[in-house]
Amino acid sequence: MTEEEKALAGYLYDAQEESLGKERLRSQELSFDYNSLRPSQTAEREAIIRREMKKTGKKFRIEAPFYCVFLGKGDSGRELFSNYNFVLLAGNEVTFGDDVRIGPNCGIMRQATRLTRKEERRELSMPVRYISGIMSGSAVMCRSSQALPSGIIRS
Repeated sequence: MTEEEKALAGYLYDAQEESLGKERLRSQELSFDYNSLRPSQTAEREAIIRREMKKTGKKFRIEAPFYCVFLGKGDSGRELFSNYNFVLLAGNEVTFGDDVRIGPNCGIMRQATRLTRKEERRELSMPVRYISGIMSGSAVMCRSSQALPSGIIRS
């Protein structure tokens, strides 16, 4: 079982493994490219997100700055909006339902580091699902594995 397969299955995995390190660097480069675009370059921003996410809805807007690791593990429903300074550390699947709004300075950070033996670090990453109709207020950090029901406002 690869380290990525372990992460997706909910097992402890080595986040410093070479292939994950290469994908993390690639994600950082994509975040840099995305954040370097002018606000008027909406088509170029949209192209990056559509190319990298597993699935995107009909309409989405992600304001810069946007920082993401492993964007390819995310998918969105028909409409997604995130305000400035959204951080997505997606070591596992992240699913956004229909009509999801994320306020400024929010993040999804699912990794937890654990020392398993002397000097050996392992991480654990669980999936996150934002069900349709979610609106997160500003400065919300999602750190738990949960499916948030429709119509909830988190702040």
